[in-house]
Amino acid sequence: MTVGRAILVSSLLFVGTASSKAADASNDLPATDPEKAGWNVVALKEVVEYVRSQSTTGFLIVHDRKVIQEQNWPLPESAATFASNFTHGTYSHGALQEDVASAQKSFVAILAGVAIDKGVLEISKTVSYYLGPGWSKAPVEQESKITVLNLLEMNSGLTEALGYDAAAGTKFFYNTPAYAILKPVLEKASGKKLDDLTREWLTDPLGMLETLWRERPGAFSGVGNPTGLYTTPRDMAKLGQLVLDHGKSSRGQRVISSSQLAAILERSPTNPAYGRLWWLNGSSYTLRPAGVRVETSLIPAAPPDLVAALGAQDRKIYVAPSRKLIVVRTGRATPDRSFDQEVWLRLMKAAPKN
Repeated sequence: MTVGRAILVSSLLFVGTASSKAADASNDLPATDPEKAGWNVVALKEVVEYVRSQSTTGFLIVHDRKVIQEQNWPLPESAATFASNFTHGTYSHGALQEDVASAQKSFVAILAGVAIDKGVLEISKTVSYYLGPGWSKAPVEQESKITVLNLLEMNSGLTEALGYDAAAGTKFFYNTPAYAILKPVLEKASGKKLDDLTREWLTDPLGMLETLWRERPGAFSGVGNPTGLYTTPRDMAKLGQLVLDHGKSSRGQRVISSSQLAAILERSPTNPAYGRLWWLNGSSYTLRPAGVRVETSLIPAAPPDLVAALGAQDRKIYVAPSRKLIVVRTGRATPDRSFDQEVWLRLMKAAPKN
């Protein structure tokens, strides 16, 4: 059995008895002629050349529901360690199935919103309400004040070791181990395993046949988030389209209410560039993951209404509602640490002006 075939079988095992509608959704991204769609093809070529130079494996531009550009590049032989830690083979259409790192947080934010819609989760309740005391290393008095919303907004007041640092809701700190507590919270609240609720609530409705949770390799044993979300650019773009469609699938099925989606994308009180596990452009300043304050918006060159799912190794799902635009990037960490700004400077030259 080929690697690509093995991955497809594994993915189908996760999806289970996917409906014919879900299978049809694999073709939800028809390609179109960029020039006829109003794109500057010379500038678009410059975008692709730049992205390829940045250790990229997958790059996808979807504009107004049509693929403007799709490129998948193989990893070099020198990237064997990256391949073993972040990838799970190649699909027939050429894309690697990769662990999207912290971009998974934005998927979980949607799952939390669906749980609220279903009436099984109340984010104003404390984490201890769902998991009982002792889930952190903070004193019970401080732990008992941390709500599910605090985990979603990255202001739990915990350290990465889950010890006490600040009062809940007072300080933004990009804390992956604290975020990871949301997974057992969702399982406890819903009575379902993470695999099952992800399939039922998100991947089946959106036709995401190439997305599944996997235990990460031993290299990630100390990161405090042992399960990775493995997916492809096409499936990542479907999450972006859900945002553009105000919570509906491409077939018109309501996945998450528009009110819950809007709440996810509201600016949090401790970081105007962050909502509920989504990054938000257009703010007057940005608190970066390391806690550094920058006196600009998240990506000054990008449309102000852009929202983004961002992960280590520069996994990107950019969604710009005013432009009906989704841009996805996967691969190894970009050599240019100004990639977000530089790629959007080029994209804005290539994209239609209207």
